[in-house]
Amino acid sequence: MLTLATALFAANSAAAPIDPEVLAQLGHAQSESAAFLVVLKDASDSNAVRAGLVGEARLKHVFEALHAQDQGLREFARVHAIESAERFWLVNTLLVTGDSAKLQSLASDPQVSAIKANSLLRFKTPIIEFGAAHDEQMGPSAIRAATPGQVLTGATQLWALGIKGAGVVIAGEDTGYAWQHPALLSKYRGWNGTVAEHNYNWFDGIADNSLGTGGSCGINSLQPCDDGSHGTHTMGTMVGDDGAAEQVGAAPDSKWIGCRNMNQGDGRPSTYLRCMQWMLAPTDLTGANPDISKTPHVVNNSWGCPPSETCTVPDVLQAGVANLRAAGILFVAAAGNSGNGGCGTVSDPPAIYPETFTVGNITLQSSMNSGSSRGPVTVDGSNRRKPDVSAPGTSIRSSIPPASYASFSGTSMASPHVAGAAALLMSAFPALKRDPDAVEALLERTAVPITLTLSCGGIGTNIWPNNIAGFGRIDVYAAYQAQLAAQEAFQNGFE
Repeated sequence: MLTLATALFAANSAAAPIDPEVLAQLGHAQSESAAFLVVLKDASDSNAVRAGLVGEARLKHVFEALHAQDQGLREFARVHAIESAERFWLVNTLLVTGDSAKLQSLASDPQVSAIKANSLLRFKTPIIEFGAAHDEQMGPSAIRAATPGQVLTGATQLWALGIKGAGVVIAGEDTGYAWQHPALLSKYRGWNGTVAEHNYNWFDGIADNSLGTGGSCGINSLQPCDDGSHGTHTMGTMVGDDGAAEQVGAAPDSKWIGCRNMNQGDGRPSTYLRCMQWMLAPTDLTGANPDISKTPHVVNNSWGCPPSETCTVPDVLQAGVANLRAAGILFVAAAGNSGNGGCGTVSDPPAIYPETFTVGNITLQSSMNSGSSRGPVTVDGSNRRKPDVSAPGTSIRSSIPPASYASFSGTSMASPHVAGAAALLMSAFPALKRDPDAVEALLERTAVPITLTLSCGGIGTNIWPNNIAGFGRIDVYAAYQAQLAAQEAFQNGFE
């Protein structure tokens, strides 16, 4: 039997497609309301690569093209009397709360291309998730200097050459960050050694209490905070160094900024989009006055948006990821932790997208962790090979709030190794900034094959890349050497 909301659209074949979950939320009573994303047809040309732009000119072109959509979003909201709607110019989308009548009116507007869900589903489990399955906390471990993960990826070999990530800004989107942690404080871009400036360096994507208020951060925190420990741990793996015994981060001379896109581990499309938009053009703490001079070079994403967070449509976040990449931002993400479920388990945004640099989890003995999610990507029908590369993600020691350390396991721990490695390469070769294609290609072609016992998607265990480990374990020192050799060969060609 049709619900009232479904019946309203059954006779209107011209209406924009609507995520069935939105109709389900509206239920039988026309007075009920739901939050949903109204996606307008793209009116921008953000292809800076096609325009032949590089570096900061590439970023500027994409930002101006996308931000110009904001006026159209304002006008659309005015015409439909939804002035309180939140505008995501990054993806030409509005977040709206409305009833069935409002939904019908919006879906019938020819400017609308789709309507997608944005609410936690009723079957949401109580497990805090960071991707397809939760990461495992292993507990405290003994104090030491460089971690085995940084040794295995070759980061320490670049440190020996004085290459530690200077001049690069790393960003994270996660549960938040304990900015005063000894391993992170001096690396925070908002800290000058005396006072903190959180404008343009931190943003809280948890704008209301729809995801609950039980966390320690509350709502709209005006300074970095972490209501779990996940984000702090990932940032430590990217930049952490206390200046003494603790050297947990790959790029300790890089600066970091961050955005909280989950409340106690729960997010939804709107919280992820808030942080993506902020990453393209960081703002002050009120979300105003975007400034692309503050835009990071690489963003780590140790999270996934499963159907339980209303990512019921596979491409719900893809435009955001694609536009960040178009602007020259390397978008690194964890593959997920459902490998024991078999092949085709890289299944949640953003790991599934071609624009994402997706990372699998290997052990410190350079074997594949059985829990690491495997390709191919089947959820969107693409059969796309994933992951792209792999990195240490098992028993990884890093920072946790408020000022201690612990070992976690999961692909969430692997992707920060790759983000940090990318920062090292950008620091060594500044021309690689705003060129995610080149950075990815370097890390892929110098990756180290590992021994595999499983295969997926018809790709054998001795064929690289594959759907288990991608191109293999990253080796950032080998990538550095390859780029150095390429530059020398280029220069010699003109002698």
